[in-house]
Parts: sequence; C-alpha cells; structure tokens
Amino acid sequence: MKTEKPRVAIQGIRASFHEEAALRYFGENTQTIECNSFKQTFEALKNKEADYVVMAIENSIAGSILPNYTLLLDYGFPVVGEIYLPIQLHLMALPGVKFEDAKFVTSHPIALRQCVDFFDEYPHLKIVESNDTAACAKRIRDEQLTDTVAIANTLAAKLYGLDVLERRIESNKKNFTRFLILTNHDNVEKKSANKASLCFQVSNKVGALAKVLNIFAEESVNMSKIQSMPILGKRNEYNFYVDIEWDEQKQYDTSIRQILKYTHNFNILGEYERHDDDPTSKPQRNDRVRKYINIRRNI
Repeated sequence: MKTEKPRVAIQGIRASFHEEAALRYFGENTQTIECNSFKQTFEALKNKEADYVVMAIENSIAGSILPNYTLLLDYGFPVVGEIYLPIQLHLMALPGVKFEDAKFVTSHPIALRQCVDFFDEYPHLKIVESNDTAACAKRIRDEQLTDTVAIANTLAAKLYGLDVLERRIESNKKNFTRFLILTNHDNVEKKSANKASLCFQVSNKVGALAKVLNIFAEESVNMSKIQSMPILGKRNEYNFYVDIEWDEQKQYDTSIRQILKYTHNFNILGEYERHDDDPTSKPQRNDRVRKYINIRRNI
C-alpha cells in the first residue's frame, strides 16, 4: 500500500533516475533512503529501514540488469508494482566549463552504454564509470572539477548547479527503463492484478520449456518477458524469469495450475497492476517533477 510518506530505498542518491522513478510512483511526498548498491536496498527493506524498494530491472537499450534477478529470488520480497521511466541523458559540467575543455566523462556504466554513438565522435574523452549518474554530477560540484563532464538527468543538473552542455545524447530517443516496486509481505495490499512475475525451472529435456509456453498461449496469457539465468554450480540448469499479463483472472489461475505440472522450484515473485502508459509518449518532466526540484533544492 502507499503510505502517507513512504520510505523508499533506492540505489543511488538524490536526483538519480531511481529517485525520479520513486517520485513518479509514490508522489513528491516521499522519503528516499539512499543506498550504495541494489543489495543494500534489499537489506534496508529487510531491516525495516525502508517500506519499499524501487529497483531497475531492464532498459530498452542496455537490456536486462541480470544481477537484480538474483536479488529477487534470494530475498523473496514480493513485487507489488512497476513503472516505466523515459530516460533522457544530458551532458553537464560546472558553469563556465566548455565541452572542448573536458578530458573525462563520467556516469553509470549503463548510461554510458546508452550514449555510445555520441562518444564515438569524441575518442579523446576518457570514460570513468561510477555507481550512480547523480553522484557523478554531485562529485563535479563538490570537487569543482573543470576537466570532467557527467551524464545525468535534468534533476541532477538543477540540484547540483551544473550547466547542460548537450541535451538528449542517448543513442535511442525512445529510451526507457523499467523499475520494479517491492515491499515486505506485511505491507502487501490486496488488489486486483493483471500482471505477474514468475520464476521456475524445467527439466533438461526436449520440449520441456515449450510445454510451459504453450500453456500460456492456450489460455490467452501474454508472456511479455522471459529471462534465463544459469543456476550456480549446476550444468545446463537455469532459472527462467517470466512476466505474464492477462485480461481475466481465470486465464491466469488456469495457466498457473497447469504449468505447475511441468516445472519445479516454482515461485510467484509478485502479482500487480501492469503499467500501461506508453513511456515514450510523455515528456520526462511534469508539474510533479518541477515541484520536486523546488522541494529538494531547499532540503
């Protein structure tokens, strides 16, 4: 459930894309808990230092964030929602610094991969990876770096007082990241769902996975995502992470009963409402985000 002022653990710091996703999902009246890693966000939820976790799971350019699938299974916190955030990446620096003065460019590895076409034109720039986009902008401000530019969002530029040198440098302008919303079992609100995230294994036999997929098709359940992950220490054995969607609850219930016959170590990671808004059809900033900027700058 969405509490009056939820405490939301995020990987990164203020003005990161994770905080922007938390803001869009929960509203501007949100207390974000800054964490250095995705694992720390789960630990914060486990230790009741947070009510929710907002975690990126895939990007339309960079693909799936594979280690985060392992966290879903290891901690077992239920997925209760999702949100798709348009990713618009900008090049920023200290006021007065010109692009031609830059020797280094710093950002999160995934953000850097999303801008490869831009930096192919500037091979002299040395790439420096960091664990968070907003942290790169903050470091430039804190250390007054005049030879370094950062890739981050407009929230970071405004919060840390940087000038945007070049806007929208991402290679694909229809770039978005999907974030999952997780909570502890006591905080799960009972409501109708039309999407679920599953994890299961099948036998290493011809057609074993096909049987499961055929059941979804026969019950008119849409499989919107499938991701395989090797099981550590076991040859030719995989966990399959699957997202499915349905229109009628009966379709989902029937398909789950059927696939249990052909799977083992079956887990329902979460049942929730799918995010139906087209993430590429809306501008990145809205009134809520503008209000957020004013609130955060005064903290």
